[in-house]
Amino acid sequence: MKLLDLTIPLGIGTPPWPTYEPLQVKYFKRLAPNGANGQLLTHSNHLGTHLDGEIHFYTPGRDIASLPLNDFLVGPGVVVDLSDSIGDYQIYTPQMIEDRVEVREGDILIIHTGYHHFGWDQPFADEIRYMVQHPGPDREFAVWAKDKKIKWIGVDCGSADHPMNTIIRTWMPRQAAEADKLFREMYGTTLEERFTPDKYQLMHIEMFPHHIIHAECIGGDVDLLCNRRVTIGFFPWRFVDGESCIGRCVAMVDDAEYEELMARKASLPKTRFGDGYEPVHVERIERLTRRV
Repeated sequence: MKLLDLTIPLGIGTPPWPTYEPLQVKYFKRLAPNGANGQLLTHSNHLGTHLDGEIHFYTPGRDIASLPLNDFLVGPGVVVDLSDSIGDYQIYTPQMIEDRVEVREGDILIIHTGYHHFGWDQPFADEIRYMVQHPGPDREFAVWAKDKKIKWIGVDCGSADHPMNTIIRTWMPRQAAEADKLFREMYGTTLEERFTPDKYQLMHIEMFPHHIIHAECIGGDVDLLCNRRVTIGFFPWRFVDGESCIGRCVAMVDDAEYEELMARKASLPKTRFGDGYEPVHVERIERLTRRV
């Protein structure tokens, strides 16, 4: 068995979710004169590839330390590529997913929107697009995920919720106006009519009581796994009272499949940290995005 890393690089340049604490690193001792290097870290839990835990939004929920390794954090799953169907601010649906992959009851589901290509480590880096303009779901998706008994969901962008169904809609009025124009043209409704107050952050507020949580900012070599079934694992700290946690997300494949995937990776361009990326995903998103 071999592992594929689906984690974005974590450093002081990694953007946290808007307004959350970024990573700060300070040396408190050095080899000279202490004989060892030591660092102090300050950061929020919502930075880099991280797992939103139940108590992030649900008071009686499980903390991060309570999430079972074998029955929850690791298991069979599928990576679905939606970069050929959604652009900026657009809404993805269960039908889009089921048209591309077989999602089985109890799966882990990774949603590849393609927007990790706008992450800080990528040649197409665009922090506003990554955090504020990515696509997202409506309640139809949440109902479907509950019916499927999805274990947890991963997304390759800033949030599992549509950004305009979060406080970002208030913080970023220019982008909210762009989204509203698109919603009127594409969906025949205003932004406020589509994302009503009762839907606010539904991927957090409505899902966590059902033990369906999500990992945000998936990346790494995720382009290699589009529309494939694979064993997926997320490894946070054994964090008592943790509401969320930075962690490592990996896909587990047998040796033969790994060799096949590495041959494909060798043919792809690389990010500055060595992950393979597929430029066609960005080309698709650009074609699908309605510039307003």
